[in-house]
Amino acid sequence: MPTKATFITLTTDFGYKDPYVGILKGIILNINPNAGIIDISHGVSPQDIMEASLFLRSSYSYFPRGTIHVAVVDPGVGSNRRPILISTQYYYFVGPDNGIFSFAF
Repeated sequence: MPTKATFITLTTDFGYKDPYVGILKGIILNINPNAGIIDISHGVSPQDIMEASLFLRSSYSYFPRGTIHVAVVDPGVGSNRRPILISTQYYYFVGPDNGIFSFAF
């Protein structure tokens, strides 16, 4: 029996001038080599949580049920900020506990 596809979206302020987007994708594929990784944006303005939240709000519902939406935009990187996993009826949201998912709800 075929397994259901796993889709993971990425929204970050990483940009494309360094290897971090590629590293993030490599980590995901090491966990699940069959994951479908979709970039929403890596051009969020640096540390702009509100902008990232608006990007997510305008895009998350266009993806199949069960999609995992990963967002990494955090002015407190390296701090003691906790990660958060939000499970809704149709989607999962993973990122820092800094309000990044506020507008998605």
